[in-house]
Amino acid sequence: MKRPLRIQTLRLPAVFGLLTALLLSACAPASLGATSTPSLPAGTTAPAADETPTLTPTAQPTLGVDPASLRGISLQVWHAFGGETAQLFDEHVALFNAYNEWGLTVTPTGYGDYLTLAKAMQSAIETGQTPHLVIALPEQALGWQSLGLTVDLAPYRRDPVYGLEAGAAEDFPAAFWTETGFPAQRSARYLFYNQTWARELGFSNPPQTPDEFRQQACAANAAFRADPNPQNDGYGGWIVDTHWQTTYSWLLAFGGEVSDGSAYTFRTDPNLAALEFIKGLYDDACAWLNTADSPYPAFAERKALFVSGDLGEAPLAALAMQNAASSDEWTLIPFPGVEKSVLVPYGPDYTILCSGEGEQLAAWLFIRWMAAPERQARWVETTGLLPLRAAALDLIGPYRAAFPQWEAAVSALPLAERTPQLASWGRVRYLLEDGLNYVFLVNLPRQDLPSVLEEIQSMADELSAQP
Repeated sequence: MKRPLRIQTLRLPAVFGLLTALLLSACAPASLGATSTPSLPAGTTAPAADETPTLTPTAQPTLGVDPASLRGISLQVWHAFGGETAQLFDEHVALFNAYNEWGLTVTPTGYGDYLTLAKAMQSAIETGQTPHLVIALPEQALGWQSLGLTVDLAPYRRDPVYGLEAGAAEDFPAAFWTETGFPAQRSARYLFYNQTWARELGFSNPPQTPDEFRQQACAANAAFRADPNPQNDGYGGWIVDTHWQTTYSWLLAFGGEVSDGSAYTFRTDPNLAALEFIKGLYDDACAWLNTADSPYPAFAERKALFVSGDLGEAPLAALAMQNAASSDEWTLIPFPGVEKSVLVPYGPDYTILCSGEGEQLAAWLFIRWMAAPERQARWVETTGLLPLRAAALDLIGPYRAAFPQWEAAVSALPLAERTPQLASWGRVRYLLEDGLNYVFLVNLPRQDLPSVLEEIQSMADELSAQP
């Protein structure tokens, strides 16, 4: 039997409700008042001498900034980190303030989420009180860039004195670099896969193609249909996930794309094939819609061979396994594709806003300090998210050994692809989620799926035309 449908609430009364748009705005060159240096958090140790940023120039800087002018600059940095991540960021800021050789002071302000951050930025722009540095989503920064209000970081990265060390840029996965900033944090959505159960079903390896994914998902459902209990015939396979990042991953897995770099391109045969694949899994009982708030208890109880979720949710899956007293081995895999598997990292960037040349260089020096392998290793151990650079991996050996699922997730990074580099993507991406929600809300027949892409395309064109 089919399980009851659980559909996410549509955001607006229209067929495809839209999440309230992130406010995109511009920065005006303005400097906020100086503040005192925050004290070092209790229990926090100073960096070792070789971690303290020092400058021993053997070449001349190309940025045209007198190093003496950096002394005493105070920087306002806005972010949307929360919880332990915000606490860790504050600790890093305190270390930088206490030990940087230029006497720079960074004052962080957290807004908890990116919509609130965007609204705060809009208000700051209207009053001329913008921060010097903001840690924002790429599409938010693209909105500011379109108005000429962000700083090009390429000259800073390449500077012979203040830039990244030789080879450091290549240490970051290419998909992490965006049009406007420097990567600050990245996560990705994966398929959580029960290896033990798959082996019992006769599959020795994770699926490498959509067809193999379907075979394994349908075999899991067939195991339930083979027992005498008709009430569980809808279980097995994949729990349908309509999150925009999951849908986008499936589109890419089928060779699809949603943008040509300047406009949206949802109406394509590969995109349609991806939607038909997802809906076909459900129609054939190889996927089902969960009624619970979290998919991980069902995953731990072997009601689903696959679930999809963010890397940051891996501890929830581990806890569900523990609560279910399950000894099954499980791992994280990318989305299997027709030609190659797919991984879509996503997260905020450091974006320097227009101000004085000294303040802009000071903001860059803070970014460079945060990007050091030592800081990145600590960031991974605290957040459980993706390492921004390969050099950090050598510093977290015990963490890697303790969390094989994380290690598997990181091993898929060579497959990483970027999201569209368009300012409107912050609004358009939710059309994927709302569109797929609609498909399951009305149980739309597969032959009607082209109309979904038509509607998404129409709305994307409308949204991309908005300022």
